[in-house]
Amino acid sequence: MTGEQSMVIVERFGEHGLLIRLNRPEKHNALSTGGLAGVADALDAADADDTVRCAVIAGNDKLFAVGADIGELLSREAVGMLSDPRPAIWRRIRGFTKPLIAAVEGWSLGAGNELMMCCDLVVAGHGAKFGQPETNLGLIPGAGGTAVLPRLVGRARAMRMVLLGDPLSAQEALQAGLITELVDDGLALSAAQVLADRIAARAPVAMRQGKALINAALDVHLGAHLMLERQGFSATFCTADRKEGITAFLEKRPPLWKGT
Repeated sequence: MTGEQSMVIVERFGEHGLLIRLNRPEKHNALSTGGLAGVADALDAADADDTVRCAVIAGNDKLFAVGADIGELLSREAVGMLSDPRPAIWRRIRGFTKPLIAAVEGWSLGAGNELMMCCDLVVAGHGAKFGQPETNLGLIPGAGGTAVLPRLVGRARAMRMVLLGDPLSAQEALQAGLITELVDDGLALSAAQVLADRIAARAPVAMRQGKALINAALDVHLGAHLMLERQGFSATFCTADRKEGITAFLEKRPPLWKGT
């Protein structure tokens, strides 16, 4: 891969896993528009591929991503921001329907942290740090740092992270509910892949419905959410996997999921 495409490396693992590696070490994995689009392209392809049941996004063993490409931001004017392609790219990433896991070592900052918040589960090394330091540059977060972050960690923590630029340690992030699991430094990716393999071994339709309906809790009133949940439950009840799951349980054997 060349050019912007080389900023993202995509590879398969296990039977049904996809790994998306951020690959811009000389820029600390800063997310340029092209690099971010590479992530979205990989997720779009994975969504359309029935052999992929779970995806993992990772940086390298030193850091996840430090934020947006500052040089790219410097070159933009307000008028140009009105036609910025990045909001549409972010919508594509958030629209990924299958389970998505982040493996985080070191710094997860700015747009990198917003990418991490697009993931459903987050595995982090003990030395990881999570921050939204955009106000240090006279900016504010623009892809979830003021919208999604307070829904995950609460108003007080989000205010401190955004207004003061103070990062959360990995332990603080775990306590705040920003991440799912802590592991020894250097083991985040392998632990994330173990989780992905566990998810991939479960009923694919149920995994997608479960993800969609939990995410709806951020946006939908309880009464409407309960109705959506029931509709999602009914959808899984109509699948061949539902019958297989119950039959396998009664027969005391592992289920053979078909994803239908």
